[in-house]
Amino acid sequence: MEDRTLRALGLDVVPREHPLEYPGSWPRESGLLDGDRLLPLDRWVFEERTPVVSVGSNACPAQLRHKMAESGIVTPLPMVRARVAGLGIGVSAHVSRAGYVANAPVVTPGRVSELFVIWLDARQLTVIDASEGVPLPHGNFRRVWLPAPDVRIELPDGSTLPGALAYVNRRGVLHDGTGAPRTHPGQRPLLTDLLATLPRLRALFGTTPEEFCARARADRALCEKGTRLLAEEGWVTASGLERYMRAEGAGSHGTGAEAGPPGA
Repeated sequence: MEDRTLRALGLDVVPREHPLEYPGSWPRESGLLDGDRLLPLDRWVFEERTPVVSVGSNACPAQLRHKMAESGIVTPLPMVRARVAGLGIGVSAHVSRAGYVANAPVVTPGRVSELFVIWLDARQLTVIDASEGVPLPHGNFRRVWLPAPDVRIELPDGSTLPGALAYVNRRGVLHDGTGAPRTHPGQRPLLTDLLATLPRLRALFGTTPEEFCARARADRALCEKGTRLLAEEGWVTASGLERYMRAEGAGSHGTGAEAGPPGA
């Protein structure tokens, strides 16, 4: 019998514990995260659950397992690899207390990205919401509904979804020097570049990615200073997804059969 454990599949590193590995390893194909195993899927749509398109560590099975275990949740979690048109991976304009600078979704007209749609039940959605700061008035992310055809999500069988939830950074994203959102090159090259470019950031977090992660981890005040610094230095731009964030209710979307566009 094939060993489907995360360790055997090379998917067992948790970015929360190893921040330079963020966003962690993504599976090569769709699967059902069941405890410490990633099992084959027999379908792509789960009507009783909520679809969430993931651009960062929420597509990493080890990170998902870690988040769920903290809340005592052991229910299986389907992960479906999809082709997503109009949505790409940018860089969050904040420093995470986990010790890294996270991914964030950005609008990418005319481009297709290979991303994961995770299908969450009500308890799992609550856990992911909390991990992204959705319940907090000044949390880093807001949960929004991205409707088709604005974002086209094509499943492995060629069918498409009417939309999906996503976590949009409420502070915006980092730009590439031209004003356009920059792509996330991976944690080590990103931190190396930011530290080389911003002397004030080096003064706070040190000169190497290792120092950055060590100083940032669990130091809320320092992370907040770093987040403000990115904005003060003029490195922040819009993700293009701000129009989906509403002043009220963006983080209170339903699950299962109710998981359609807000207000539907």
